[in-house]
Amino acid sequence: MAIERTFSIIKPDATRRNLTGAINAVIEKAGLRIVAQKRVRMTREQAETFYGVHRERPFFGELVETMTAGPVVVQVLEGENAIKTYRDVMGATNPANADAGTIRKEFALSVGENSAHGSDAPETAAIEIAQWFAGNEIVG
Repeated sequence: MAIERTFSIIKPDATRRNLTGAINAVIEKAGLRIVAQKRVRMTREQAETFYGVHRERPFFGELVETMTAGPVVVQVLEGENAIKTYRDVMGATNPANADAGTIRKEFALSVGENSAHGSDAPETAAIEIAQWFAGNEIVG
């Protein structure tokens, strides 16, 4: 398998509860390397751009509010089959449906405050990474 990169956000509900290190430990235990990471306060404009694909969905406003409510940790993860691996490690969007040991089962508060975001495809990962990181900030 080829080494690939994916994008991750540790969401405000998790950073507020000081779970960055615990979530990073789950990520690394799954065999993924954190090759870029920074803590930022997402602006409304950044959140609306990032989640623009959901603009017409009824939850869009709440999603933007949630993501701008506190700091997030944006990351680039690297590893074999990184996108699928990270999506498996995050677990189902609804933490009630997530498998034991996944980020969302162990740390999420609700569907809306589910502690983590991960890219769903290589094209999405490339766009999301480029929105938050310059090439020289990614150190593999």
